[in-house]
Amino acid sequence: MKRPLLIATALLAAGLGIIGAAWSQSVVDMRALAALSDAELMKLPAKKLFSSFTTPAASMKSRPIGFYAKGCQAGAVALPIDGPAWQVIRLSRNRNWGQPVLVDVIERLATEAKAKDGWNGLLVADMSMPRGGPMPSGHASHQIGLDADIWFKPMPDRRMTAKERENIKPEVVAPTRHGLDKSLWTEAHARLLKRTASYPEVERIFVNPPIKAELCKWATGDRSWLAKVRPYFNHNYHFHIRLRCPAGANNCKPQPSVRPADGTGCGKELAYWMGNGPWKSEKKPPEKKPPKPVKPPPPLTLASLPAECRAVVTAE
Repeated sequence: MKRPLLIATALLAAGLGIIGAAWSQSVVDMRALAALSDAELMKLPAKKLFSSFTTPAASMKSRPIGFYAKGCQAGAVALPIDGPAWQVIRLSRNRNWGQPVLVDVIERLATEAKAKDGWNGLLVADMSMPRGGPMPSGHASHQIGLDADIWFKPMPDRRMTAKERENIKPEVVAPTRHGLDKSLWTEAHARLLKRTASYPEVERIFVNPPIKAELCKWATGDRSWLAKVRPYFNHNYHFHIRLRCPAGANNCKPQPSVRPADGTGCGKELAYWMGNGPWKSEKKPPEKKPPKPVKPPPPLTLASLPAECRAVVTAE
């Protein structure tokens, strides 16, 4: 491992004194983790547990486990931080991990986008953590190694420093709920999304609604690929790739295939997202009385995840 598993102090501070002597140190190794009883292990907060790993469960066969928003991954591989047509950003997060099929898709997409779609290269942001699982911030999904965020901002024509990658600013191509910034949006963006949707491994692509609307205007000929492009919140400076469960991944829980009524999602579905319906929660009436304090829900524990995730966190 690059460094020992740093978790005991945080867990004890969270009130989990039941962990016992094996966790009495501030720094522990995998042997101490494996020494915990099942009851103790299953009560560990999943976010803190999975975010403490810096290496994958390399001794296990590669496979996604559970659902995109409730699971983990075994045998993950890292996307190299520099490639002939991509650079990974925000390296401090250590989220450039995924299933081999995801790494293959990203490398292929970046290479083809550079060769055929007018891109110098792609900026790759969050994929998954080394062993997947829920992240401490930023995402509900990205847990099983089949999700990735690609920025709409083109990659610069030089290798960025670690500091530059950490502080890089996005280009918000859809600044409002209804329109694009035409000074930033280009046909190359549309070609990139069409190419991504053409891959059979890709199940869904999430973008802000105005981006989907622009693609519906732009696309000609066979428009069936548009069905994979799904309008959703908070995807105005990047698009989110989600792969289908690979063949033979029996513990991967799939999403239903997208089948919009019009075959493209450019009709009633898009009209809903371009309207006010999905956004009503943004405008809440002022409270007449101070709201009562709401007790936060208990943290998601290892016991809440698929049973095989127990083996993932104890594997070397």
